[in-house]
Amino acid sequence: MTPGFCGPLLDALIEAVCLVDPKTLRITMANTVMAALVGVPCEEFVGKPVVELTNTPEDLFFWEDVAAGLADRIVSESLLRSADGVAIAVERKVSRIWLAPDQPMFMVCMRDLRDQRSTEEQLENRMSELRATLESSGDGILVLNMVGDVRHYNRRFVELWNVPPDILDQHDDAALAKHMGACVKDEVDYQARLKEISDDPEVECSDVLLLRSGRMLERVTLPQTSRSRVVGRVYSFRDLTERLDAQKRIEALAYTDALTGLPNRLLLGQRVAVALRTAQRNGSTFALLFVDLDRFKNINDSLGHAFGDRVLIEAAARIQATLREVDTLCRAGGDEFIAFCQEADAIGAEIVARRILDKLSQPFVLDGVNFSMGCSIGIAMYPADGRTLDTLIQCADTAMFRVKERGRANFRFYQPQMNVDLLSRVKMDHAMRLAMEQGLFRLHYQPQISLLDGSLLGLEALIRWTDAELGNISPATFIPLAEESGFIINIGNWVLSEAVRQALEWQAAGRPVVVSVNVSALQFQQGDFVERVANALRTSGLDPALLELELTESILIKDVHETLTRLDALAALGVSLAIDDFGTGYSSLAYLKKFPISKLKIDRAFVMGLPEDEGDRAIVGATIAMAKALKMTVVAEGVETGAQRDFLHGLQCEAFQGFLCSPGLPAQDLEALYATLPMAL
Repeated sequence: MTPGFCGPLLDALIEAVCLVDPKTLRITMANTVMAALVGVPCEEFVGKPVVELTNTPEDLFFWEDVAAGLADRIVSESLLRSADGVAIAVERKVSRIWLAPDQPMFMVCMRDLRDQRSTEEQLENRMSELRATLESSGDGILVLNMVGDVRHYNRRFVELWNVPPDILDQHDDAALAKHMGACVKDEVDYQARLKEISDDPEVECSDVLLLRSGRMLERVTLPQTSRSRVVGRVYSFRDLTERLDAQKRIEALAYTDALTGLPNRLLLGQRVAVALRTAQRNGSTFALLFVDLDRFKNINDSLGHAFGDRVLIEAAARIQATLREVDTLCRAGGDEFIAFCQEADAIGAEIVARRILDKLSQPFVLDGVNFSMGCSIGIAMYPADGRTLDTLIQCADTAMFRVKERGRANFRFYQPQMNVDLLSRVKMDHAMRLAMEQGLFRLHYQPQISLLDGSLLGLEALIRWTDAELGNISPATFIPLAEESGFIINIGNWVLSEAVRQALEWQAAGRPVVVSVNVSALQFQQGDFVERVANALRTSGLDPALLELELTESILIKDVHETLTRLDALAALGVSLAIDDFGTGYSSLAYLKKFPISKLKIDRAFVMGLPEDEGDRAIVGATIAMAKALKMTVVAEGVETGAQRDFLHGLQCEAFQGFLCSPGLPAQDLEALYATLPMAL
C-alpha cells in the first residue's frame, strides 16, 4: 500500500487517525478528522513525535511498550492536547499494520470521549441527586428487582424496620426478608399479601402494617419500569403512629370533657338522637336537666382556678352518682352540666333533681377548706317542651335561669311563659333591619400575626353595630337573633361585599392583605352562595388569594356530599377556606381531610387557660399535631398574654390573633399597625 493511497483511505474514516513510524515514533500521516480534532492542518502532523499529542507521563511508558512490540493492539484512554491547549479525553486504539511486507506502521485511532464523559457526568449527578433525595425523604424506601433481590434502600427504611447492621453488611437479602416478616404482628397475612403483590408485577397498592413494636406503617408499592417493561418494585413505608395517635387523642377529646372526663355536648347529642328516634317509635318521654352551680364564681375568685377545677371534678362525681347507668351527664361548659334521663317522666325527673340538690348541698372539704355550694336546676321534657336537643337545652336553661332569679338552690320545670319577652325581640329585629337600610353596620378588622416572624398574615372582618337608641350592640346579642330570623343571610352578604371592597382598596394601595370573612351555616346553605362569592370577586377585580372564608364546624356535617361539592367550587375560585372556632362544635375528623380546608382556628375557649390548664394544653397540642399531619395552618384566637403566645410558638402554631396584638379596628385606624408590622405578602 502506497502512502499516496493511504491519504484518501484515512480521510474516509469517521475516527481521528494518524500513522506512526514504529522506529522513530513520529507521525507520518494524519486524516482530516484528526486535524479537526486537534485544530491544526494535516501536513503539520508529519514528522511530529507522537508523544506530543498525548503528552502525559503515562504516555511515555505506553509508547515504550508499543515500540518494544509488547502487543500488536493496545486500547487505552488518554488526554489529547489540542492546538489551543485544551485537554481532550479520548479513547486510543493502537494497531500494528503493514503498508508493505517490509514496511510496518502503527495506526492510531482516537475517539472523542467528551460527549460520553458529559453524559456520564450528568448521569452521575442525577444519581447523586436521586440518592440525596431518597436519603432526605421522611419515608422508608426499599427497591427490589423482579426476583426479590435488594437493589437500594435508604436510611429511613433501616430506622423504621430496625434492620440489624450485620444483615446490611453481609447484603443478606433472605435475612432481611425474614427480619421484616418477623417484625409485623400478623406475619401470615403479611406473607400472603407479599405473594399477591409479587404475582402481579404491575399492581399498585397501599395498606397499613401493624408492627410488633406497636408502630403503624403505611406501605405503598409501585412497579419500577424501564423502557415500558417492569424491572422491579419500589416499596415506600410511612410512619403513621404519631399522626394516628394525635387523631385518636383528638377524637377522644371530641367526645369527652378534658377536665372532668364526662361526655361532652357532642356525645350527648349522639345519645339524645338515638333516644329521639326511639321515642318517636314508641311514644316514650325523657327529661333534660340543666344544672348550674350556685356561687361558683366566688370559689374561683377567692381560692383560684386550680382549686375551682377540683371543685368541678368533685361536683361532677356527685351528680353522676345520682343518675342511672343508662343516663348521661354532660359538662356543658364552665360550671354548667346537663343530665339526660332516658325514658323518664316528670316524676322521675323531679326525683333526680332532688337527689342532685341533696348531693350538692352537702358540705365540700378540699385541702382542709370547708364550704357549701348548691345548684340551680331547670328541667325540660320531651316532647312537651321541644322535639330537638337544642330546643330542649334552651328550655331547660331558661327554667334554670328563673330559679337563679328566685333565689337559687332549687329546680323548676320549663313553662312557655318563661320565654324571653317577645316584644323586646321584635324590637331588636326591627332595629337590626333598619340599621341595614340606614348603613349603621361597620366592619372592624383584627390582625392575624405570624408566630414565626411577627408579620401580618391577614385580617379578620368583624361586624359592629351602633344604634342611636340602643348604643353599641354586641354581635353576641344580635347575631343569634339574625340566625333565628334568617336575616343573617342579608348581613352575611353585606359583610362579604364590604370586606371585598376594603380588601380591593388595600390591594390598589399596594398593601395587599388577606381578609377573612365569617360565613354562617344558613348563608353557606343558600343555593347561590358560591355564585355570589364568584360575582363579588369578578366585579371587584380582587385577587381571590386575598379572600378567606371562615366556616363553622357545624357546616361540615350537613349533607357531606353537597358540602364537599360547594367547598370544592369555592376552592376552585382561588379563595382559601378556614374552620373557625375549631373544637367547639362537631369535630368531623373523618371528613376534615377530604375537604379543601387550609386553616384551622383554635377557639379562644381553649386558649384562655394556657399555659396552666392541662386540658387546654392537651386539646391545643393535639389539634396542632393533627393539623400539621393534614398540612393545615393553625391560628389561635383570643391570645391575650405573652405566656399564651410563647406556649403556642413552642407547639409550632403558625399564627395568632387577639388583644395581645390588637382588638378589631376600623380600616382607617390600621395605618399605624401597618407601619409596625412586616407584611407577609
